[in-house]
Amino acid sequence: MLNALTIDVEDYYHVSAFESVIPDGDWDRYESRVAANTGRLLDLLDDAHTQATFFVLGWVAEREPKLAKEIHRRGHEIACHGYSHKRIYTQTPAQFREETRRAKRVLEALTGHPILGYRAASYSITADSLWALEILAEEGFHYDSSIYPIWHDRYGIPGHPRFAHRIHLQNHRSIAEFPLSTIRLAGSNVPVAGGGYLRLFPYAVTRLAIRHLNNTEQRPAIVYLHPWEMDPHQPRIYAGWLSRLRHYTNLHRMHARLQCLLRDFSFGPLRTVYADQLLD
Repeated sequence: MLNALTIDVEDYYHVSAFESVIPDGDWDRYESRVAANTGRLLDLLDDAHTQATFFVLGWVAEREPKLAKEIHRRGHEIACHGYSHKRIYTQTPAQFREETRRAKRVLEALTGHPILGYRAASYSITADSLWALEILAEEGFHYDSSIYPIWHDRYGIPGHPRFAHRIHLQNHRSIAEFPLSTIRLAGSNVPVAGGGYLRLFPYAVTRLAIRHLNNTEQRPAIVYLHPWEMDPHQPRIYAGWLSRLRHYTNLHRMHARLQCLLRDFSFGPLRTVYADQLLD
């Protein structure tokens, strides 16, 4: 079965876990490592003959235009990760629309192609920000992959459907939703196959979970990661212990784990894995 591989293209100092100690006005003061880290990911995917969806932050695309063009040149899908990495529920609808429109415009100018997919910073389409789906549809997005059907202190809608589905909106609009992967355990949704969960759980657990999704539930997994997760030598940011635990644990293992995933499973971009849902 073909699974979806997705990359959230942002730098180590963009993450929400550090926003209390690194305001966005200070971002230009930090060493940028996103181009080099993404380049290593691109080479790894080339070696595995695998394509992915890259959700690119608009702020990064403006400052690293060659990076977005290179991702596109190598045949990967480019999608939108917003502009400023602000969580949606901290914005007004007008602010969200403006920054989303800005990011989409930048990415389309660089690639020469329409940008159809969106993923929110920190998966921040929650029960309090479902209004964002209306704006995404109005702005021309065909799909979203922002909803995590789990409980988390920063994101999640625990009762949301676990698998791809279409959400019907106002004015006869709709948008395809591709939730992040979970498995059911003891009556709850357990996150698997992405980011910190990919680093924190032993690889055998991740492999078992994806095999369960593919073989038992007959569903593709959506795997996600960030370029900074491939960079164990990135500068250390002094923040709270929980933020540091989430960000730095097992960075040194991520390269090998991604190689294992690419060996053990087949992957493609979201637009390929879910082509039938996008045509509805």
